[in-house]
Amino acid sequence: MTITVGTIADQILARAQGARRFITAIAGPPGAGKSTLSEALLEELARRGERAAILPMDGFHMDNGILEERGLLKRKGVPESFDVRGFLDIVQAVRRADEEVLVPVFDRDRELSIGSARAIALETRIILAEGNYLLLNEAPWTRLAPLFDFTMLVGPPYAVLEERLRARWEHYKLSEEEIRWKLYGNDLPNGERILNGSRPADLRIDLFER
Repeated sequence: MTITVGTIADQILARAQGARRFITAIAGPPGAGKSTLSEALLEELARRGERAAILPMDGFHMDNGILEERGLLKRKGVPESFDVRGFLDIVQAVRRADEEVLVPVFDRDRELSIGSARAIALETRIILAEGNYLLLNEAPWTRLAPLFDFTMLVGPPYAVLEERLRARWEHYKLSEEEIRWKLYGNDLPNGERILNGSRPADLRIDLFER
């Protein structure tokens, strides 16, 4: 089923009525469209006069040096390759809504996280937390559960994910062998882990449109 960004915004605003700070989690497999949806919701909420910001989980990728030491570099993107405690600390700080919070952002072109790259102002009311594993029903990710006011799981059909992910890696000019590993050795298995192992969301989205 396809849902519009406007309808999703309606649900967020209805639930956020009266809240000083409201955190929405947008989870889903790689290639599901989480970033696209987050940006579209940010634009829609701003159009309605709301102050909102995106909090990306991707900024908490462990550095490649640490991943290499742990034998995880080739599997970068699995749940074990993220600084979950660091992300939890930031979400808790955002939840308190008592000061500006600086958050890291992932630079996909350089494959690294940039610290303090985005500011979430004290006046920002709605936070769109976005990332693969926000609803994963595995420790330590489960510690995030009480921090979210509203949750969404974006899960397009397998063929759509496969097509989008192939286009992503072709954009970065990977070889066919590298693309096949990214798809079938890492991204799509991670996607299955998310779809099969996440807590139920308040809203399940297959496809969306503006």
